[in-house]
This record gives sequence, C-alpha cells and structure tokens, in this order.
Amino acid sequence: MSIVNRSFACLASCALLLGCASPSPDVPGAATAKILQPSIPINVMKPGGGGPFPAVVMLHDCSGLGRRSSRAPMRWGKMLQDNGYVVIIPDSFSTRGHGDGVCTDPSPSRREVSPERRVRDAYEALAYARSLAFVDGTRVAVMGGSHGGSTTLATMVDPEGARSGHGFSAAIALYPGCNARYGDWRPGGLGVYKPLAPVLILVGEKDDWTPAEPCRQLTERSQAAGYPVAVKIYPGAHHSFDNERPVAYVAERVNANAPGGRGATTGGNPEAWADSIREVTTFFARYLHAP
Repeated sequence: MSIVNRSFACLASCALLLGCASPSPDVPGAATAKILQPSIPINVMKPGGGGPFPAVVMLHDCSGLGRRSSRAPMRWGKMLQDNGYVVIIPDSFSTRGHGDGVCTDPSPSRREVSPERRVRDAYEALAYARSLAFVDGTRVAVMGGSHGGSTTLATMVDPEGARSGHGFSAAIALYPGCNARYGDWRPGGLGVYKPLAPVLILVGEKDDWTPAEPCRQLTERSQAAGYPVAVKIYPGAHHSFDNERPVAYVAERVNANAPGGRGATTGGNPEAWADSIREVTTFFARYLHAP
C-alpha cells in the first residue's frame, strides 16, 4: 500500500513524498505532470504498477480520520485499492480544529466543516487526483458515508462540476442525510435532485440518524425526472452497517432527526455489509470501467 499525507503544514521535505518524487518515464503523462499542493491533508492509496488507474475520492464521516475515526474510509479504501483503484482521502477536520470529529460536538464551529462546506474539499481532491500521473483523470468517482455521504450528494449537484466541464464520473453515498436541501431538492417540496453523474445510495432500513425514507423519496423523484439515481435499502440494517461493531445507541450524538436533536444508533450488519461491497464494486466497474 502506498499512502501519502500532504498539506501545506507538512511539506517540510518534498523528496520524501510520493507526489513530489521524480515521475517514472513509463507512466503516461509523467514527464509533464505537475503535482498540486492541496490546502488540507490528503491520503493516497495506490495499487501496484504504473497506471494510469481509475480513482475514487473517499470522504470521511463525522468521526474524521483521527484517533476516534470509524476507520470506514480505510476499510473501503483497502478494498478498492485491491480492485485496482487509486483512493484519495481528504482530511476535512484535523487542520480545522475538529481532529476528534463532530459526531457529538454541537458547537457552532461544526458548521465550518458542514457537508456544504466540504464540497470544496471534494473538488480540491479531484484536482489533486488529476495531477497524479498514475491516475486516469477521466475516471474519478466520489464516495462517502454518513457526513461524507451527505457531502457526496451535495458535491454531485454543486455548480463547480458544471463549470469545470468535467466533474466526477459517478458517486456512491452510504447512509447519507437525504432529509436536507441539495440543489433543487427539498424534502417535502417539489424540487428534484439533479446530479451531474450517476449516483448510488445505500442505506439501512432502521437508520435513525439518516433515515432511509427521505432517500427513497429523493431517488423516486429523480428517477421520474430522468436522472441516474438509484437507492438500495437494507432490511434490518442501522446506520454504519459496514463494520463489525455491535448495534448500540449513543445518546450524545448530534442528530437533527431525533427528538431533542441528540441520540443515534449505529452498528454492523454482515448481510448489508457484504451486499454493499458487491454493489460498490459493480457500480464502479460499470461507470469507471475498471479492468
């Protein structure tokens, strides 16, 4: 596994970083590739070989990437890396005062790292991915769970993708908050979610943090309007079904969908997790044309 941590704060020795190493002449475009310097830390997981490979920008959940991380981005990243993808994992929290995440932090400062604000991180990671000689810049998707899943939905309707002329090729949102405004989509309203590329939503039937029903409604309305959005709802599954931890309720979690705004249940579901791996690999193979 090749992991690269990059930020302006830690560029003390460029020669030690993969992105700054002399490009290999047998990688297409290597001679002219210019590695961008992102404003936040970005981890890179690269398959063996020279590429160019399709890539996935992986957006972390509300627990971030620090000591309290759910580790979901790394679990999914390893699976995708093993399947021939470069995985780009931007860290939206650590350099912005939220190294331990915002799952139980109700302070106003959590708005500074809201899904809407994190859209810029997704596009910065996309630009960074495209600056890497071993990435095929025409085949880059975005994926995230929970807070990262909501960011994924927001990213796919952000005008930045349309302005750039070539945004993400596809997106997967794991248990996102669909009960929110995304572009023209408004829960309970008449708007339609209009992504710039195909979107797949995977959510648990018993999710009490980011409920499944709004995702079903969002998808139904998008499909009726001709947009490529699909949803799969896993019976009996809770939030964060893609782990081995037992189901547990934590009263301190910030939850806009709970009475009083606090408390949510999370826990693994073996059947949902196994099926979600099949769904993710099939979806990305279709839209990123992985070998």
